[in-house]
Amino acid sequence: MTTLLEIDALTVEFSGVTAVSDVTLRIAAGETVALVGGSGAGKSTVARAIAGLVSPAAGTIRFEGEELGAASRRRRRQLRRGMHLVFQDSYAALPPTMRVADIVAEPMVIHRQGDSASRRAAAVAALESVRLTPTATYLDRFAHELSGGQRQRVAFARALVTRPRLLLADEPASGLDASLRLEIVDLMTELAQTQGLAVLHITHDLALAARSCSTIVVMQDGREVESGPTADVLNAPAHDYTAALVAAASG
Repeated sequence: MTTLLEIDALTVEFSGVTAVSDVTLRIAAGETVALVGGSGAGKSTVARAIAGLVSPAAGTIRFEGEELGAASRRRRRQLRRGMHLVFQDSYAALPPTMRVADIVAEPMVIHRQGDSASRRAAAVAALESVRLTPTATYLDRFAHELSGGQRQRVAFARALVTRPRLLLADEPASGLDASLRLEIVDLMTELAQTQGLAVLHITHDLALAARSCSTIVVMQDGREVESGPTADVLNAPAHDYTAALVAAASG
């Protein structure tokens, strides 16, 4: 598999306080990697550093073989068109005054891709790819008219409409009931496999990570404490914190 994202010794600081320190991970096309840890572990900060929403203090981020920190501003913008961050709170992330078709097509407008007809067609195709069907019944709805699971599917469709190579999914199943959580995670796995996406699944839920991810990276207090194949990490954790997470999930 082709490695799409490479992170080495990533460190992020806020006002001199270290939020993330020395995180390293790899994600290949078609692979889903879980970034696991409790609240405040630094998981979301890692995703935001990849997406360019915060600046690293040290370390390197390579996407499709190019180091983002060494690229020009214009080139970084071009490279980051190939990635999309799906936020935890789909209700807050979706514009309340826009209809679903326009919400999904908005990234194409931002990147000046296509005309109105081609953007609407792409939005329909993206909604079909996340199995929000019959699609025609959703195109003119507003976010508040959708269920939590439907909103999260719209968020994924919006992420996919520009055909990215990397999805950064920040607790995408949070706030949903058990059956919907499984549906969203299974959808993410399907998208990775069928569209060749690299997916970073940020979660505190080890059961969801085990269901969807080939590799787990465990973080505690901003640091990576353990990583490896999912089965190895969960069945024989090497770090006390990982063992505690596994015990809590089993209990």
